[in-house]
Amino acid sequence: MAATKPIHVLQLYPRDMNIYGDFGNALVLQRRLQWRGYEPVLHSYDPEDQFPDQVDLIIGGGGQDSGQDKIQADLLRIGEKLHALADTNTPMLMICGLYQLFGHSFRTREGRDIRGVGILDVTTEGTDTRLIGNVVAESKEFGEILGYENHSGQTYLGSGVQPLARVTKGEGNNTQDSHEGARFKNVIGSYLHGSLLPKNPAIADFLISAAVQNRYQETILPAIEPAGAAQPVEELTRRARATATRRPR
Repeated sequence: MAATKPIHVLQLYPRDMNIYGDFGNALVLQRRLQWRGYEPVLHSYDPEDQFPDQVDLIIGGGGQDSGQDKIQADLLRIGEKLHALADTNTPMLMICGLYQLFGHSFRTREGRDIRGVGILDVTTEGTDTRLIGNVVAESKEFGEILGYENHSGQTYLGSGVQPLARVTKGEGNNTQDSHEGARFKNVIGSYLHGSLLPKNPAIADFLISAAVQNRYQETILPAIEPAGAAQPVEELTRRARATATRRPR
């Protein structure tokens, strides 16, 4: 096992933007870092908190429109820091509401404009149509991506991003195309929760790999199985993914 080295994981706005079990993403990163011999140091950041000096990986979750209102001013306040980290390839995973606010803007159904931080070249329009249910999507990099969507905002990609995946079951970003999520450098935005990373360890390992490479210029080892595990973790993950794939929309 590699010598213990810290990797600092920052969860943005868990107080207001964590209604879909997104803390599960932090737990998966913690365990998969530990299995490789790294020390996960978990930070949480809420409005007016002090932004950590060391950040290796950032995650953020979903929330209601009211939650987005609560964090909007603070998100814009730390926008330059987030842009600088994104531009230097810090890995980030933004789910649902924070995916929307990492874009340029979110116009609500009532016509209010919630300004985003603009790291992702996307815009979102609130609608009366709710996109809800299990999703299966295909990615060249990550293979089959599984998750659950529940959103009325519909997001459209600009030329500065690539879709995370192509939807084969469900809706994804909107009802007009087959795209799910967005990619810019090492920043991933997605509508999929439930949580996302337990069902999709390839994405978790991508985030970890980028963080470790940036911090230590090291390539991560294959996942180290915890001592005393009744079954290999990757086999349990494979079986869980197979079950999730068969679930109806």
